[in-house]
Amino acid sequence: MSEIMTRAEQNLYLLQSLIPSGESFFLWCYGSDGRLVGCSCQGEIRETLHHAFCALGGYDKMLEYVSAPESGNPRILGSSIGMQWAVTLETERKRSLVFVVGPVFQSPPDEANIRSVLYSEPERAKDTGWIRPFCAILPLLPVMSYAVFGRYVMLVHNTLTGSQLGMEALRRDFGTQETTPAAPIGERNRISVYRAEQGLLDMVRKGDINYFSVLNRSTSLSPGVPVHGRDPLRQMKTSITVFTTLVTRAAMEGGLSPEIAYPLGDSYIQAAEDCRDSGDLNSLAHAMYHDFIYRVHQLHSNPGYSHAIQKCCDYIDLSLDRKIRAKDLAVLVGYTEYYLTEKFKNETGLSVSDYIRRAKMERAKVLLLTTNLQISQIAERLSFNTPNYFIQVFRESEGCTPAVFREQNSRQN
Repeated sequence: MSEIMTRAEQNLYLLQSLIPSGESFFLWCYGSDGRLVGCSCQGEIRETLHHAFCALGGYDKMLEYVSAPESGNPRILGSSIGMQWAVTLETERKRSLVFVVGPVFQSPPDEANIRSVLYSEPERAKDTGWIRPFCAILPLLPVMSYAVFGRYVMLVHNTLTGSQLGMEALRRDFGTQETTPAAPIGERNRISVYRAEQGLLDMVRKGDINYFSVLNRSTSLSPGVPVHGRDPLRQMKTSITVFTTLVTRAAMEGGLSPEIAYPLGDSYIQAAEDCRDSGDLNSLAHAMYHDFIYRVHQLHSNPGYSHAIQKCCDYIDLSLDRKIRAKDLAVLVGYTEYYLTEKFKNETGLSVSDYIRRAKMERAKVLLLTTNLQISQIAERLSFNTPNYFIQVFRESEGCTPAVFREQNSRQN
């Protein structure tokens, strides 16, 4: 047995031990040349799933990922039947190893529909022998939301690389946030889902570019429109169409011209309709949300601010989870600290510290209304030294404590 095989098997064993026994994950290891060197499943299941991985385009996408310069972070690979994998690299040794997690579905697969899709695709006309055994093992494949799958993928990635990355690495810079499994349709807390949705749309209305935690919160609470059909890809397209429609309306409420918003939303909906890959659909939804928010953000950016001060304001909005110092902003724009603080107050009417405090209070209100985080957790997330200091600053800003603010606004909703 080769040394690379031994390392692969050791890593696969370690990773498999980290995943709960109730989750029927499969883990695969390939060499950088694409050769399969290890797998957590054996026999016919291994052969069938590997054949499906190749036939559905996952293998070719994996090779593209390996050769891409940005392949350091994990990536979701989709397919025409809504089945997904994730791929990541271990590159500490002389030869890179490629690890694949999956496959998984986001909704229960319908065997009859999957058979129909696979047999109808022209490129499979000469290679259909794997379809029957593949459909036979569909009940063995896990079904979970994107958020839950992403959490496991990042667990695998961080174990392999020693990193401490969050979901933003998987979601192409879409924010770090602890996620919880999305509840089954009949068990959803509708009030929590509604509040999370309102927070999601409020980010668009305000053009708030620090939308990451709210986006992840909403994804973890609800995977999309609760309509289950025979086609999982069709279900994802329905969810994205509804999501795009809501975001388009919110952007117009935030000031984006209908002449821009409607055609832009229509173009994203058409792009979703044209997708034949679940991974591409996820990326498209995130790109659409990001696009609308930044367009509204540009409208709200004060035209009276110089480029340097607007850059500082954007940096503050994106860094509310850390301590922000005036000297760091000065370095960012190449000014002395004294010159920056004077220029910042002249243009914004607020000192740097007051502007940061106001931005953090706005974010605190969003977290209070759209999450169930404890006051102490919100204080920590906004990088306050103590919960008591956070409560003091909030009371000075809003005229009441965070707990009272949450209670009063929850009653209104």
